[in-house]
Amino acid sequence: MVTKTFKLGEVCRGGVITVEITGKIIAVIGKNWDTSAGFSKNSDQSKAKEFTRGSVEATDRNCRYKLFMFLTDLTSSYYADKVIEWIKSKVNFGSEFD
Repeated sequence: MVTKTFKLGEVCRGGVITVEITGKIIAVIGKNWDTSAGFSKNSDQSKAKEFTRGSVEATDRNCRYKLFMFLTDLTSSYYADKVIEWIKSKVNFGSEFD
């Protein structure tokens, strides 16, 4: 399993997005910033509380679109693209257009 946490703060609903990739399953988790761990981007947000989760299979033809739509509900399209770029570096999407 590959995991990355994006600490985006005010530009993201909740402030934290965690991506977990297990095989071909990509899970995007929206979390509320854990203020007890601190307010800086260096703070440990691993115990932040989850408020939403979306998952998609990498072999799905609409994988990138589904991820983008879910992520833009959490943050701006700029940061959604940054998260998707990282995901694409770890797994191949099912569509020939990605």
